[in-house]
Amino acid sequence: MPQQDDWEHEFDHNWANSAELKEPSARARMLAARWKENPPNPAPFRADPDRGAPRRSSWVSTAVVLGCVAVVIVLLGYAQMRSPY
Repeated sequence: MPQQDDWEHEFDHNWANSAELKEPSARARMLAARWKENPPNPAPFRADPDRGAPRRSSWVSTAVVLGCVAVVIVLLGYAQMRSPY
């Protein structure tokens, strides 16, 4: 096997992935040390949404999007009519 120079060896992913020991990232080590003394409280996968503002129904959102698209089409048509070219 020919000897790889430093440049090729630096980007050799097969060599890096074949390492026997993979060290955790600095953030993982920091969180492990912090959680060893003070473990986090259990949290649900998704928190309940705030009930402050009511959600719009899907048809209202669809109407708003279609209205915006119609306004853009009208404005582009008006701008094309007004252009001298």
